[in-house]
Amino acid sequence: MDAFYGYMLYGISLATMGGIYAVLTLGLNVQWGFTGLFNAGIAGFFGIGAYTTAILTTAPTHRHLGGYEMPYVVGFLAAMLLCGIIAYLVGKVCLRLRSDYLAIATIGIAEIFRLILKNETWATNGPRGVSEIPKPFEHWPEPWNQFAFLALVLVIVAIVYVLVEVARKSPWGRVMTAIRENEPSAKAAGKNVEVFRMEGFVIGCMIMALAGALMAHYLKFVDPNATDPLLATFLVWVMLIVGGSANNKGAILGAFLMWVVWSATEIVTSRLPDELAIRAAYIRIFLIGLMLQIFLQKFPQGILPEKRPTVPKSNRNSETV
Repeated sequence: MDAFYGYMLYGISLATMGGIYAVLTLGLNVQWGFTGLFNAGIAGFFGIGAYTTAILTTAPTHRHLGGYEMPYVVGFLAAMLLCGIIAYLVGKVCLRLRSDYLAIATIGIAEIFRLILKNETWATNGPRGVSEIPKPFEHWPEPWNQFAFLALVLVIVAIVYVLVEVARKSPWGRVMTAIRENEPSAKAAGKNVEVFRMEGFVIGCMIMALAGALMAHYLKFVDPNATDPLLATFLVWVMLIVGGSANNKGAILGAFLMWVVWSATEIVTSRLPDELAIRAAYIRIFLIGLMLQIFLQKFPQGILPEKRPTVPKSNRNSETV
């Protein structure tokens, strides 16, 4: 019975983390899958969301800025709003760049964010991080508090998915696809490419901030390691590539699948001999890379490839008139 209970809690944990990463991957899909924006600084916006809600919802303390004890819903909304403002300012500087230049710029921005979070101790408590973050439903009895938080995460995943899927099928989404496929043609058709790219970048970053806020409340702690590029950038890209770029269902599937794989690699590396234990982190990265190669060999466009939305007949007729 105790073993079953432990397995159940582990399954809930896997599903909860998978759901949080699903939100994060949907945010990346808006940027890369829809618009072709190569954001390699996901960790920075993820960290901003986590720290914003942590500061706003924690109890009064002398260790860091905050102590406002606001509801977690306010923390979620504030995290998204602040990250949207910062993403707009970053976009004004970086979105003129293309492909690998944009990736390099966003990596630099994320590193700046990480250094700010690490060194501004008056606001973030520096390397020691922010602890005692309130977790929704934590006062409920076990394991119902875990089930309730999982349900909250899954509801947020569903809401984000529906909103992003509606946007993908709308004229806005079709313009985004046109920009991704052929930007000069989109400009020739009279579309303001810069504005659309900015909208995609800001919306994607706001969704990433929401994932960061969920993570902070789930772990009840956040520190500069939350912006670790391995867990908050590299792994997210793997999830989207495996699941299927530009397919929202694929983004969610890839998040859950690769989080299970990532967790399984921890079980494998924990059984390594002592002389290899210090290399466990590198072995896990190798195993994830190997899994990525296997998936790409079998599914070059991801498990669930992109499906272009069909244009309603009424719209097609109006466009030909």
